[in-house]
Amino acid sequence: MQRHITALPTEEHLRLKALGNTEPSGLLAVSDDLHPDYAEGSELTYLHGVAVSPDTPIPDGLDIIEVPAGRWVVIRTTGPHPQTLQKAWATAAAAWFPFNPWRLRPGPEIVAVLEATNDFSTATCELWLPVEPV
Repeated sequence: MQRHITALPTEEHLRLKALGNTEPSGLLAVSDDLHPDYAEGSELTYLHGVAVSPDTPIPDGLDIIEVPAGRWVVIRTTGPHPQTLQKAWATAAAAWFPFNPWRLRPGPEIVAVLEATNDFSTATCELWLPVEPV
């Protein structure tokens, strides 16, 4: 995934950023069609893009997934990247979910990159996880 993102020309990142017009904001790393048990080595759908409102015209050559309305837990991280983001995943699994009346529901998991240094060594991100009441 990292090779895919870094291979995209800067102009493509700017074009995507200009297209985004709803939450979550920023450039998005979207993982969809995840294995229910998160089995190591299982296939998934990965998209690098932005969130757009339903009436937004989409340029040719871009893939689209529709995300149904639902509830999300949003965890904001700032710091060394990707270590801080990885720690947020672990904290959600070990400390947030066991003590709150929510569980993951089917849907994409989204990382919104709000700000990053040019080399991505430091970033501010939001981790969006689809949830439902237990």
